[in-house]
Amino acid sequence: MFATVKGLVLREVRYKEADRILTVLTEDKGKLTVKARGALRKGSRMAAASQALCWSEFTLFGNRGRWTADEGSSLEQFLGLREDIAQLALGVYFAELLDTVCAEEVPANATLQLALNALYALSRGIFGPEHVKSVFELRLMCLEGFEPSVEACAVCGRPDIQDPMLSPVSGTVHCRACGGAMDGASLPLGEDGLRAVRHIVSAPAKKEFSFVLPEEAEGRLSRACEAFVRHQLDKSFYSLDYWKSVK
Repeated sequence: MFATVKGLVLREVRYKEADRILTVLTEDKGKLTVKARGALRKGSRMAAASQALCWSEFTLFGNRGRWTADEGSSLEQFLGLREDIAQLALGVYFAELLDTVCAEEVPANATLQLALNALYALSRGIFGPEHVKSVFELRLMCLEGFEPSVEACAVCGRPDIQDPMLSPVSGTVHCRACGGAMDGASLPLGEDGLRAVRHIVSAPAKKEFSFVLPEEAEGRLSRACEAFVRHQLDKSFYSLDYWKSVK
């Protein structure tokens, strides 16, 4: 069976002398494992298309659940990421997170669009790295079934939350004074941060990045979102630690 697909290369590993094994997030077929034949040969047209963090088009051959690509072309290489080690490290973190939450061959159109929007914004410097990271983390978790409850305090129920906090363990927000009733440590959001969280959770896809925060509030939001990801997925990410060491 032949298929032409567009996909974002999340990961690439050298295989034998001239091939690569790719993890590709596609528009309609979800996450696929693809053998890119001859990708490492000199002059191969597959070389650019099979790079990690490249948005590419592939012609695939499927046989017994295995996919092979003999042809491919890059559509967007996000060159801005490749010119800055910190930007590239953050992009790799996004790819690692996508690889963790996306299931094999399960359609992920909204998730893929979020990833492309985030990489484009990061590559072109449209928003700051902390801003892009927070939106990507929280929106991705919402799309994959981990949406936090942010409309009212999880303890007292008041919508006008006083000194807002986020509980990464329960995935809820609460007043600072109500924190004694929560499991685990909560992180401060502040009023600006709570508004940003509510925006990220509920805004249309085209506007999910469109808000402004002071630098201090941006930092609080970033720490809260990454803690939420870590607790909900019960996983630490080496690529995130590396980004922090080079940013």
